[in-house]
Amino acid sequence: MTGRLAFVESPVQLLNVLEWAHARGRGPAPAAAPAPAPPAGADRAPGPDAARASAPVPDSGTGPGTGSAPASGPGTASGPGTASGPGTAFATASGPGTPPTASAPEPGQGRDAVPAASDDLAIVVLSPSDPMSRGQLRRMAQLARDEGFDVHWQEARAGRGALVRTLRELGGPLRAAERVIVGDPFSRYVQLLLTLFGPRHVTVVDDGTATMEFAAQLAGGERLVRWHRKGDLGPRELLLAPVTSLARRRLAPGPHRTVEIFTSLPVQAPPGTEVTENAYAWTRARFGPPALTGGADLVGTSLVETGVVDAEHYLRVVGQLARTHGATRYFAHRRETPEKLHRIAVETGLQVVRPELPLELIARRGPVGATIVSFPSTVVHTLPLALAGTGVKVAVCEIAPEWLKATASPRAQGFLAGVVGTASGADRLTPRGGSAADRLEFG
Repeated sequence: MTGRLAFVESPVQLLNVLEWAHARGRGPAPAAAPAPAPPAGADRAPGPDAARASAPVPDSGTGPGTGSAPASGPGTASGPGTASGPGTAFATASGPGTPPTASAPEPGQGRDAVPAASDDLAIVVLSPSDPMSRGQLRRMAQLARDEGFDVHWQEARAGRGALVRTLRELGGPLRAAERVIVGDPFSRYVQLLLTLFGPRHVTVVDDGTATMEFAAQLAGGERLVRWHRKGDLGPRELLLAPVTSLARRRLAPGPHRTVEIFTSLPVQAPPGTEVTENAYAWTRARFGPPALTGGADLVGTSLVETGVVDAEHYLRVVGQLARTHGATRYFAHRRETPEKLHRIAVETGLQVVRPELPLELIARRGPVGATIVSFPSTVVHTLPLALAGTGVKVAVCEIAPEWLKATASPRAQGFLAGVVGTASGADRLTPRGGSAADRLEFG
């Protein structure tokens, strides 16, 4: 068998597959002559010389690419005084080219078959259903094609029959692949594929901080459970338990299988696995260095949406951080709700920006604040690597126990503390006092 096949379900996973390929000796594609201008509404990915701008667009919760306003500099999006409804003060950080409309074709649509695995790397996008992820993945897919990779867009969740169709179309390439690269070992889709087609060599790339939990659970022989879930076996989990159990064995090294974890996070290598550092070398070679605005940017999180942090506590802390650090922009996580983002814009005066690419690329291209403040997430580990040598300072705000919801997983506080404590490239912001609105200082 020959060939390498990657399955991605998020923009960050696709970025880290490109980083993995670069680390294995596949460098950026050589600069090509400018392509003819696409017709209006065509899908284009921002290139390395993209105009560094934020385009203010109305957001109705349908994801990026719904607006057509001209690009403008930071701070020009509608402010809280003009917002008339959820999402109307949003902007998108993007590159050149006409933003695709909601009806724009997905990358790879119209292809008859999944590209056969060859000596090179083939990438399959298992398309998610939420519009924000799809929008970012569209752009990342085109960026991967610009680098010379074959990318197939698989509508894996497009209604009834999608699962059977996906398994039928991917069965041949999976059986032929010598190595399979996955971005989310907790994904039920990925687990099912690994259960049916056991590859000889597996690589797991980062998809958020889940890599830390995956490595720990693999080392301990535990069930694969996302850290923010309680781990109770409900009816759905009981039904899928055999799949999860077999997939866990397929993700573990053995006599006939090697497992590599390609990560920028500080993980302890489970017995028999190989851990390879992701230093974001491709991102640094391909983009930047960025221009610095001199101010501060805040990075949002979906901890409220995943049921970990109380919404009111979160909003108060965002306001406090903005005032303390003189922040002007708030980079939204792709899973944050329009209603929450609208409140942030109105109550704090921050310009809410929905990045159209992973934040590591947006920040590396710039312009970006001289200080980036984030809550516990992957970016407190990845941004110091992507922005190395630029002078940008990254700080991480710890999560106080009283900010957690009563229904949060018992593992949440310890896991988030571990994300902060191991972020050696970031300064720590520690809440002082007894309430979420108290002053935050560097720890």
